[in-house]
Amino acid sequence: MRALLSVWDKTGLSAFARGLEGLGWELIASGNTSRALTEEGIAHTDVATVTGSPEMLGGRVKTLHPKIHGGILADRSKPEHLADLEANDITGIDLVVCNLYPFRSDPSIEMIDIGGPTMVRAAAKNHDHVGVVVDPADYGEVLDELRKDGAMSEATRKRLARAAFAHTAAYDAAIVGWLDGDAVLPPTIHIALERVQELRYGENPHQEGARYRNIGGGSFWDDVIQHGGMALSYLNLYDAEAAWQTAYDLGDGPVAVVVKHANPCGVGVSDTLAQAYQLAFDCDPRSAFGGIVAVNRVIDLATVEEMVAAAQADVVIAPGYEDGVIEALAKKRKNTRVLTAAPPSSPARDFRRIDGGFLVQQAHHFASPRSDWRVVTKREPTEAEWADAELAWRICGHVKSNAIVLVKDGQAVGIGAGQQNRVESGLIAASKAAGRAKGGACASDAFYPFPDGVEAAAEAGAAVVVQPGGALHDDEVIARADELGVAMVFTGERHFLH
Repeated sequence: MRALLSVWDKTGLSAFARGLEGLGWELIASGNTSRALTEEGIAHTDVATVTGSPEMLGGRVKTLHPKIHGGILADRSKPEHLADLEANDITGIDLVVCNLYPFRSDPSIEMIDIGGPTMVRAAAKNHDHVGVVVDPADYGEVLDELRKDGAMSEATRKRLARAAFAHTAAYDAAIVGWLDGDAVLPPTIHIALERVQELRYGENPHQEGARYRNIGGGSFWDDVIQHGGMALSYLNLYDAEAAWQTAYDLGDGPVAVVVKHANPCGVGVSDTLAQAYQLAFDCDPRSAFGGIVAVNRVIDLATVEEMVAAAQADVVIAPGYEDGVIEALAKKRKNTRVLTAAPPSSPARDFRRIDGGFLVQQAHHFASPRSDWRVVTKREPTEAEWADAELAWRICGHVKSNAIVLVKDGQAVGIGAGQQNRVESGLIAASKAAGRAKGGACASDAFYPFPDGVEAAAEAGAAVVVQPGGALHDDEVIARADELGVAMVFTGERHFLH
């Protein structure tokens, strides 16, 4: 039996090679792999000896030769293939052990592997007769099977072939992404994902669910620590992601966010985290039950005291916890999953499934700073109103459309989300605010087409309205705001979120 070894990642190589040697396998190796085996005193034949051709072009050509690929690709069940091997003095290769140049960590032309993917794909294609190993984690299982049965089973060869094609597909996807550079919408998009987390279930208990991540990429989810509680479900992750992104988008001070069904139902910004949490909870206590709580500060005992006195939360996610906090939460809220997480990142693209493919767009973000906003009414907002308007606008960008957000003194006091018309979103927000929006700000994710939206905001007590502007009847809307004594700010930027 013959094995060809050609690996960049030499983790476990020596032990695996010695294991094959001990089973009587003949070893062939190329380039740096050959040198590594020589240093370990492991007997093998250099690829150049097999091919009769030296490495050339700075190592770009080593294994691209009929003596190698004929030995890998020969279908041992076809007499004509065996005859070709004999006629050309080619000996079959029974196992290919190969992993590729580390392109993702050092993307460059020289890190684009050619011979490696060719060998891997050849062996995977011919997996009825040839084994292929691309992951050092599989060395132990392969050796165990060879020692026990003398050969790899059909199931093992097929599993390893699938892993091999996945390995080269992800590699090619990384190269295409590098060549695309900063293009948001290139002509093709190649996504390679790996399953990294089994979930309790999907959106509903009868649906299976799992978390996948970009191969070679990373996510704050990879390093999340769960401190007890039931396993996370699909919606736990989906809602916690929405809460976590919102919490880190609302400024540098202590922020608390409560999310229900991916919509913020409470937001608080204050001098202390405990105060911020209480403000967030007080926005909509009924909706907060069973929600997701996200904060951008280490949770202290004062904050956890507020939490356990309030509604049950399904998930609490924070950058850390003071001593005793996790135990206090677990004692009072046994069903709450408590997570520690690093700050979230910002993706370049958003994907949404439609029939036969995806809608792809640049990821949601805020593009217009306050310096680009324009006061369009006679009355200018006061500094306090400006602060409320900015917070309301940022929150509004995280609320499903149609969205109306009422804010007063660093607290979201009313949030209307997901309605088919903006007036009803405003009525819901006003109902939840119950008079607490007086003197505060109202934000709308899109323009008001008619004055009725501004009238509803004024009736709720808002002193300033922040909206994108750009409606056909802007002049009427502005005139009505002036009549009502409400300041109005145009951001020039819409924030639909569906």
